[in-house]
Amino acid sequence: MTKPDYTALELPAAPAERPYVLVNMVMSTDGKVVIEGTEKGIGSKTDQRLMRELRVNADVVLAGSGTLRASGVSPRLDDAGLEALRISRGKPRYPTSAIMSRSGDLPLDKLFFSARDFEGIIYLSTAASPERRADIMATGRPVVDVAEGHELPAALAHMRTLLGADVLLVEGGPDVNAQLFAAGMVDEYFVTIGPVVVAGRDTLTAVEGPRAFTRDEVKQLDLVSAVPNEETGEVYLRYRVRHRAGGS
Repeated sequence: MTKPDYTALELPAAPAERPYVLVNMVMSTDGKVVIEGTEKGIGSKTDQRLMRELRVNADVVLAGSGTLRASGVSPRLDDAGLEALRISRGKPRYPTSAIMSRSGDLPLDKLFFSARDFEGIIYLSTAASPERRADIMATGRPVVDVAEGHELPAALAHMRTLLGADVLLVEGGPDVNAQLFAAGMVDEYFVTIGPVVVAGRDTLTAVEGPRAFTRDEVKQLDLVSAVPNEETGEVYLRYRVRHRAGGS
C-alpha cells in the first residue's frame, strides 16, 4: 500500500458545541511547512490527493488569512469520482469554504471571492474596521462577526449550530492550528512528511502560537495509522488527540 484511503473515515460524533475537527498539514522532515513562503515543493501529487480525500468527509474547510494570501483557498475536489462520492452521501458537491480573519486585511482578488461554484464564508473579528468589513461584503461573500478574543470558538459554534456542520477540516495556517490546539478543539491531526529538509531558524512549522506549551500543557496524540510511500519517500500519519478533562 502506497497511500491510505481517507475517503471514508470512521469518525466519532461531533460535540454539541462544535464540529469534529481534523487538521491536515504537510511538512518537511525537519518540521517546516513552507519553502519560500508556500507549501509547494514539500508534498507530492499523492499528498494532494489525500488532501482532497479528506475533503470528502468535511462539511466545512477552514483556512486562515495567511494561507489565503500565500496559496489561495478552495474546497474543490478536482475529481469527478470524489465529488460523486460526496453527493451519494447526501452532501453538496464541495464543502463550504471558510476564512478566519482578525484584521479583515484580505486579498479580495483571490479566487475564493470570485468563484461561485462553492459556498464561502468569512468569519471576521469584531476587531476589524467597519471599512474592511464593508469591502469584504462587497464581494458577495457572507460575513459572520465573531467576538474579539474568542474568534475561533465563536466560529466553530456557528458552524455547528447554524451551518449544521459535523466535520470541520482545517488546512492551515500554523497560527490557526496553534489556537485550535491551545483551546483543545483539535480531534485528529493528519500529517504528511515530505522527504526534504528546509532548515532556517524562522521558517514556519505546523503549529505557531505566541508561546510554547509547557510540559503540563503539551498535547498528547495517539497514532492511528502510519503509511510509508516508497515511490515518493513520504510518510502519511494520522493521529487522534487525547482530550483531557475539561476539553483541553
